[in-house]
Amino acid sequence: MNKQIGLLLAFVVLLLICLTSCEMKNTQETYTLFVGTYTDGDSEGIYRYTFNTETGQLTNKTVAATTGNPSFLKISPNKEYLYAVNETNTYDGENGSVTAFKIDNGQLTTLNTVSSFGAHPCHIGISDDGAMVAVSNYSGGNVAVFKTDVTGKLVTPQVVDHTLLDSTKTSHAHSALFSQGKLFVADLGLDMLRIYPFLGGGVDSAEAKVHKFPEKAGPRHFVFSKDDAILYVINELNSTITAYKRNETGAYGVLETQSTLDKDFKGDSYCADIRLSSDGRFLYGSNRGENTIVIFAVDQATGKLSMIGREDVRGDWPRNFNIDPSGNFLLVANQRSNNITVYKRGKDNGTLTFTHELELPSPVCLEFLD
Repeated sequence: MNKQIGLLLAFVVLLLICLTSCEMKNTQETYTLFVGTYTDGDSEGIYRYTFNTETGQLTNKTVAATTGNPSFLKISPNKEYLYAVNETNTYDGENGSVTAFKIDNGQLTTLNTVSSFGAHPCHIGISDDGAMVAVSNYSGGNVAVFKTDVTGKLVTPQVVDHTLLDSTKTSHAHSALFSQGKLFVADLGLDMLRIYPFLGGGVDSAEAKVHKFPEKAGPRHFVFSKDDAILYVINELNSTITAYKRNETGAYGVLETQSTLDKDFKGDSYCADIRLSSDGRFLYGSNRGENTIVIFAVDQATGKLSMIGREDVRGDWPRNFNIDPSGNFLLVANQRSNNITVYKRGKDNGTLTFTHELELPSPVCLEFLD
């Protein structure tokens, strides 16, 4: 009898260990994915999915928040808040707006919605401490730099105006990122990257450093290497990526420019987004028109790029795309074909292998909660 009880207890212990192990494994395998969309069709706003890093499957689709044209989303560094632009020109008569949400077990609760102080906001950047949120207004030609309060709400904006910087061009601020105690802003309309130092809880708009791009290059989005030594800018209008290298003084100089298009492609194409793998070995960019994701290998000594391939997005007009937190998959939001395509990513060679797709109206932005 004692032997039987002992065997039973051992079985129960093994069962508990197995269940605990499986629970931990499942926790590690899944992440929440938020999807921003345009709502001028069938979309209702921001969607939430559960993403499985073993299979690449997206399940448990639900509407996380009903809001107008949440075309760009960004989660705060502490993972407690999500900020979404509302890309319109009707808030307060002529502006767009931006909404702050509290994240609670994957659920979104609205904290506040405020004017973006410019029409058609299209991008959000957040400082490492979460204290500042930069919203780029495409049609407004400016960047609104908000402070956040202890609850995550957006307060006290500073507007950095680009509209008077050039009398012959129209400003289109398209993205802004905080790095190295500065705010970097790509202005597609002015063909320039402007770098603003921090000053008194905001930025010093009078002391900007400027990098000019070729006429009608259209700098759109950009990423930094992990050590900030290399800056990669994707240019929408001439379909190129420009790499900058930081020198000993902290200034960036042009390293090289690479085309994102196949040499035999003859149609119109416009770049959209850019991503660097977490290990810094591979760089990806999206081409709208050619409808591809272009893949570059990154030389770890120099930061220079070597094209290793491109992958058909199996859709139309790839906007934002993202690499999942495990690095196993790359997901593409195809705006015009109303689908998200999922690719298995080769961690050793950077290549992409199509696995499946799912339908969603006008997907634009993919943001993982990791």
